Amino acid sequence: MNLTDPRFQDADKAREWLEAQRWPDGPYCTHCGSYSVTQLQGRAHRPGVYQCNDCREQFTVTTGSVMERSKIPLNKWLMAMHLMASSKKGYSAHQLHRTLGITYQSAWFLAHRIREAMGNDKSGPIGGEGKIVEADETYFGDKDRVTKRTKRGKSGLASVQRSTSSTSFSGWRRAKARPFLMALSVASSPVLRSWCPQAPATTSSMARQAP
Repeated sequence: MNLTDPRFQDADKAREWLEAQRWPDGPYCTHCGSYSVTQLQGRAHRPGVYQCNDCREQFTVTTGSVMERSKIPLNKWLMAMHLMASSKKGYSAHQLHRTLGITYQSAWFLAHRIREAMGNDKSGPIGGEGKIVEADETYFGDKDRVTKRTKRGKSGLASVQRSTSSTSFSGWRRAKARPFLMALSVASSPVLRSWCPQAPATTSSMARQAP
């Protein structure tokens, strides 16, 4: 992909490209789905603002997306998405800050929103057919207070799902971790029950493979 493409250099070109991708059959209301919309013109409105003739709500191509309510130009959003998606080893917020010419705070915000959009929020509870879930108590807090001798600190629980894939490294390369606070015992923790419904009723270290 050519990084000198107009959509990476001009915010209006980026908006037009996004509109063509999201609305190939023409703009529709992102609130009610109606195609009866009017583009608002004049100096009182920024480019790309539409109003629905049915629900009377205003919207743009970024409404309902990770770019909504952001003041970062759309061409920088597209450039960041391309750089993060095409980088084999990841792309840090500091790299975006230097490449896009924006502040580190803006780059950090932008990177986290893009990563959130790229994530899979339908993973469901930990465990399943052929999966092993391990949970054990741990301690956290100030380093001076949490030591192996005193083990003072706040009680917590961490659960890890092992990977059974033959391509994983030692069974842990693709593991998923779910740390959370433990209010009572391991077995009675409602959080553990919600993430791992098949957890056995025990308060000791556990490892169970789902049937």
